[in-house]
Amino acid sequence: MTDSSKSALSLISTHQGYSESEQRIVDYILEHQSEAPRLTAAQLSRAAATSEATVSRFCRKLGFGSFRSFQFSLARDLESQRNEGLTDEVSLDNMEQSLKNILAAKVSELNATIDGIDHDTLAAVVHALKHAGVIEFAAVGNTNAVALDATFKFSQLGLRCMASTISETSIGFALTLRPGDVIVLISNSGKSRRLNRMAKAARNCGATVVVISSDSKSPLARLADYTFNTVNHEALLTTGDFAFSKISATMIIEVIYNFLLPEIKDAREHISYYEELIQPDKVVE
Repeated sequence: MTDSSKSALSLISTHQGYSESEQRIVDYILEHQSEAPRLTAAQLSRAAATSEATVSRFCRKLGFGSFRSFQFSLARDLESQRNEGLTDEVSLDNMEQSLKNILAAKVSELNATIDGIDHDTLAAVVHALKHAGVIEFAAVGNTNAVALDATFKFSQLGLRCMASTISETSIGFALTLRPGDVIVLISNSGKSRRLNRMAKAARNCGATVVVISSDSKSPLARLADYTFNTVNHEALLTTGDFAFSKISATMIIEVIYNFLLPEIKDAREHISYYEELIQPDKVVE
């Protein structure tokens, strides 16, 4: 990806693992979105109480070749938001504008996540899942919901899947994986020690490791055979403390599911049979 195609706003609001001085740069930019794109590297460093060298390293960490490239991308992103009449406001006092702001942030997350999918990676993962003996989905904290949903969806296709909200159970199952099996690990930061242990256990067993994370250089991503990067724009909204949005991770699961559906011969029959089994539980109107 070239510097001109990168979104500075997406990167600074998604990236994790900032140092204290780097976080001050991020905080200043998000709190001064009108002024930040016009500042030089020296001015930004003074405003964020850090050094010009730290600003340069920060830009390179995000994948930009220079501060100038980062500055241009940031200005473009913010100009696009202004043209659409968007702000970072979320307030009951202005509900109509707030709803537009939330929708725009979420649509932007999804667009950036989809744009970042590597086609070769997607094809390889679909192939691995299609032929897997067993698929394990694992996550910690609030991303457990994504893992459980993935297990439900992929099981309907006729694939043998498991997920557990109990870490000890997930780790124990990872130790039983074999060559040809797949483990899909979902983590925003990619720094979960439990998921890292599971990835290492699965690799030692010869299983394929797939990671869904917002940080492609995280410790967990480095253990993966295949990685999908998610984009999170929660920091662009006035939602208080940073919280991981599960929408982009769920989108990755939806994308894989939709590519798997036509690849599995009896998938639609499995779905129909599942619907027949649960039909007695549905209320007849």
